[in-house]
Amino acid sequence: MAERAALEELVRLQGERVRALKQQKASAEQIEEEVAKLLKLKAQLGPDEGKQKFVLKTPKGTRDYSPRQMAVREKVFDVIVSCFKRHGAEVIDTPVFELKETLTGKYGEDSKLIYDLKDQGGELLSLRYDLTVPFARYLAMNKLTNIKRYHIAKVYRRDNPAMTRGRYREFYQCDFDIAGQFDPMIPDAECLKIMCEILSSLQIGDFLVKVNDRRILDGMFAICGVPDSKFRTICSSVDKLDKVSWEEVKNEMVGEKGLAPEVADRIGDYVQQHGGVSLVEQLLQDPELSQNKQALEGLGDLKLLFEYLTLFGIADKISFDLSLARGLDYYTGVIYEAVLLQTPVRAGEETLGVGSVAAGGRYDGLVGMFDPKGRKVPCVGLSIGVERIFSIVEQRLEALEEKVRTTETQVLVASAQKKLLEERLKLVSELWDAGIKAELLYRKNPKLLNQLQYCEEAGIPLVAIIGEQELKDGVIKLRSVASREEVDVRREDLVEEIKRRTSRPLCMC
Repeated sequence: MAERAALEELVRLQGERVRALKQQKASAEQIEEEVAKLLKLKAQLGPDEGKQKFVLKTPKGTRDYSPRQMAVREKVFDVIVSCFKRHGAEVIDTPVFELKETLTGKYGEDSKLIYDLKDQGGELLSLRYDLTVPFARYLAMNKLTNIKRYHIAKVYRRDNPAMTRGRYREFYQCDFDIAGQFDPMIPDAECLKIMCEILSSLQIGDFLVKVNDRRILDGMFAICGVPDSKFRTICSSVDKLDKVSWEEVKNEMVGEKGLAPEVADRIGDYVQQHGGVSLVEQLLQDPELSQNKQALEGLGDLKLLFEYLTLFGIADKISFDLSLARGLDYYTGVIYEAVLLQTPVRAGEETLGVGSVAAGGRYDGLVGMFDPKGRKVPCVGLSIGVERIFSIVEQRLEALEEKVRTTETQVLVASAQKKLLEERLKLVSELWDAGIKAELLYRKNPKLLNQLQYCEEAGIPLVAIIGEQELKDGVIKLRSVASREEVDVRREDLVEEIKRRTSRPLCMC
């Protein structure tokens, strides 16, 4: 036994040495040599039949959710879904994995983040990266040319997770899309209206929605001298301006992507501008940009969009921002992204964006990529960044020390004396059959105090108390947990009384 313990200690020390060499980025030969020693020591240990070691953790970039966290999630989802339904959307679902060829070539530089699966029965599959490409495949496959849909489901990205900032490898997306041939900017304006409605309803703080148009970007790149082959990769660099400085973006474009410095400087003159409809008007007068057909179309549509946003009462929430690029390859027109704002600490300071919580845009060519005849179905949509929103709501509740109910139980069926289990079981069954959310403690003879304490801890608002006298009188004693007031209710009236007392809508925490 002592020999085994000594050998286990050698294995532990050798393991630490291997890890240290990897952290120090030692040569591959040195690491390989030390790994071989480690394997040799482990072989000497042999199989340990009596002991199995499990690492109890979730995979990197994923998390478990407690009942409290799930209660918060459900409330957030309720706000989002009710808004989608209010705007007439239908719900669909698609498989969690797609044929690899379905996803390939749709995400630009982000394609490297797709999770590929092993060959299963002759099919090369990948986990879905978002809900937009599967939606386009669904439209083409079913020959649909007109639909307004929402879809809430998990997606997967082989990313470096930053879980404190709501960045995961497995996470939910909440998508709303309008597909069909419509007059310009009407569905686009509605998508922005939906985005603003949801973010306002969730009460997570002030926000700003940045808008731009891919056609304006492409026109700008063309007049600045960016080669056609570099449009998408330069677009990806520009999209980082909300996180890093212009100097860093310029260095990436010039140093890593081979763009001429003077071309980068011309781009910089444009992408550092932002404003409202007045900036659209200004750029329509730009001697170079106004001569580019694509840019002119984009600016004309943005001017129309601002007219509709004014009618919807949300123009003050929208900023035309030339640095917004949205890295995904499939966008073809208007693009937008909502960011939460940080209130300035001192007067005169600029309001800062502290993170994207929703995004979307127009993608008119994606469905045609799947259609055998290349038939296009124009689409525009949005996605709510619920993981970041969950994190914000959770932090707010913790700061306020608010209690979150994790069940929706309306009433606990309790007894005041012993030997009344059968009566409790009969009553709780009656309540369940009537659609009342009810519970009882799983004890034959629970103390009344314990039953009342359970209600307080679980946030259950009512207690239906059965006693020998109540059974004789044909009544149930209904107790309000908060006020401790009790009233006798005829058994046949109990269901309606419980419904009346618990019919108030739940608020968003």
